[in-house]
Amino acid sequence: MADSELSAKLARQQQVNEGEVKPVKVSQSVYAEFKEFSIQEIKEYRKVFQKYDVDRSNYIDLMELKLMMEKLGEPQTHLGLKAMIKEVDEDNDGQISFREFMLIFKKARDGTLTVAGLTKIASVCDVSQEGVGGAKSFFEAKAKQQADAAKFENEIKSEQEKKRKEAEEAAERKQAFKEKASMWK
Repeated sequence: MADSELSAKLARQQQVNEGEVKPVKVSQSVYAEFKEFSIQEIKEYRKVFQKYDVDRSNYIDLMELKLMMEKLGEPQTHLGLKAMIKEVDEDNDGQISFREFMLIFKKARDGTLTVAGLTKIASVCDVSQEGVGGAKSFFEAKAKQQADAAKFENEIKSEQEKKRKEAEEAAERKQAFKEKASMWK
């Protein structure tokens, strides 16, 4: 089985080298290629990608995909994992680059995903729920946190103002006492 995969990859590379087949064009920038996603969404997807790229190779290989699916609660068979990779593996290297990872979400938006496992990835790793689209709840939480901090700061300022006024009143009382005491001398 592994020999046939290697043979297929080598044959394809030979075809590319001889000019029989054009290599898959890979864009230099995922931001330019995936215009349907905002920069922030792509950054959130990159975080998800890096979370599952355990060996930091910038690819999600078969074992990392297996672990990813297990963590998502959708364990897959070996053949299922291979089908998932094949769905988006445009350069036929048997692993998923970040660009190919982005294809999962592009195809999910287009409704062209055919492998169920990838549909699960797209739905579970939807940054519109957790990231950019969920920014409303994030920013609401941030605003509340800042309001709480401001409230705390205002309480401190009010306490300081109260102490300052008490000190002024004490100084005025002391001065008034001194004035009255000087009359009795």
